[in-house]
Amino acid sequence: MTAEERSGPLAHLVDLARSTVPPMHPAGRPFVLGAAVATFLIRRFSRRAGVLGMVVTAWCAWFFREPKRVTPTRPGLVVSAADGTVSTVGPAVPPAELGLGEEPVPRVSVFLSIFDVHVQRMPATGEVSRISYRPGKFLSADLDKASEDNERNSLLLRTAEGHDIAVVQIAGLIARRIVCFVDEGQRVDAGHTYGLIRFGSRVDVYLPKGSRVLVEPGQKTIGGETVLGLLPGAEF
Repeated sequence: MTAEERSGPLAHLVDLARSTVPPMHPAGRPFVLGAAVATFLIRRFSRRAGVLGMVVTAWCAWFFREPKRVTPTRPGLVVSAADGTVSTVGPAVPPAELGLGEEPVPRVSVFLSIFDVHVQRMPATGEVSRISYRPGKFLSADLDKASEDNERNSLLLRTAEGHDIAVVQIAGLIARRIVCFVDEGQRVDAGHTYGLIRFGSRVDVYLPKGSRVLVEPGQKTIGGETVLGLLPGAEF
């Protein structure tokens, strides 16, 4: 048996493991490292506590996972910015800090539990024209008033066709840290990871007036893959 034949099954298992276990986002490394160090120290005094520490460390690594996604490339589609459950669908006024006016537009709100993937992805391809952070409360993210009262980071994305899409990261009852990795003026692709909310949150996507929403409350979404709606003039 050749070396290539011997390594074939092993290489296949490694590839299978990589495709099954999602990679961890770099933002989670300090948390996992801290939990691992704490577990090592605790285990010297209590084996039972050490086991609990290992569970916490594994959970941190799992929480910060960033699965690979296949994003639809058809023009005019708006994909979900987050994994979670659609909590509300309906007209709403975009955040004032984005300068989109006071006229209600279609909004899709997705609630993320602590068990969902917590990286956020761009809902369409375009250019980031504005980013605005606003401090606020930490109400439960599944409440409708959380969109207005809670700490949030609002991002305005302009597509090549000139459509404005707003994406708002909203802190929740447990979430205490919103992270955004892109800058104003940066060009991004649909499905591109752009942010992270730590430990329970909500993401609102505001579509342009005349868009067609394709999801319903209670529906599960997959960030970067689930189609939320169609931009004006687009066909499915």
